[in-house]
Amino acid sequence: MNIHIELVKKWLANPESVTQKELDDNRASADAAYYAARTAYAADEAATYAADASAAADAAADNAKYWVKRYEELKEQGE
Repeated sequence: MNIHIELVKKWLANPESVTQKELDDNRASADAAYYAARTAYAADEAATYAADASAAADAAADNAKYWVKRYEELKEQGE
């Protein structure tokens, strides 16, 4: 049950059954919940981006190590 929707349903059924303060409080509470959810989503996205960037850096380091090793092998063959 969503208390915010229930209050709006009550107001739609009978506008006089709900005060303006209840409606204002309901909106403020719903807004706070919305922004909290958006903040959590943004934090999750940032963590995912950081993990992806870390994986990319690891892959680049592995690639560099491979080519340095390959260079050393080819250099030894030429000596």
